[in-house]
Amino acid sequence: MTKEQSPTTPETAGPRPRRLTYAAVLTALEGVGLAVGGLWVLVMGLAGDPDDRQQAVTLGVTLVALALLPLLAARGLFAQRSWSRGPSVITQILALPVAYSLLQADSIAIPAGIAIAAAAIATLVFLVNSETTQALGIRGPGSAPDQK
Repeated sequence: MTKEQSPTTPETAGPRPRRLTYAAVLTALEGVGLAVGGLWVLVMGLAGDPDDRQQAVTLGVTLVALALLPLLAARGLFAQRSWSRGPSVITQILALPVAYSLLQADSIAIPAGIAIAAAAIATLVFLVNSETTQALGIRGPGSAPDQK
């Protein structure tokens, strides 16, 4: 891999744009929310009286495992690693159907759906911004560096 092909490193990167910081913070908050929700379901599945203990424990463990994706992506965004945008975008795309299903509920889940949708849409906007893309060293299609 030549120097021109290598991704931007923190030593050569410029200052982190505010939008990239906002995207990293929102992605981290989503990861923390998943982890807390997973731990809560896990504890309630073990200590409480669920209808199906095995299903509650499985859901809790799954949510905690899923929390790793946005948490790792947020860490990469803070460090301006180009690979981190993909997992963060995937997290936001997966959050939108969750938000939609919460908005369809006729309960107290509606505010949670609004918050999840707002965070996912805002994060997507921050991630596709040209400043963010530039800071992460991501080039668009057909914009290969000049070979000399």
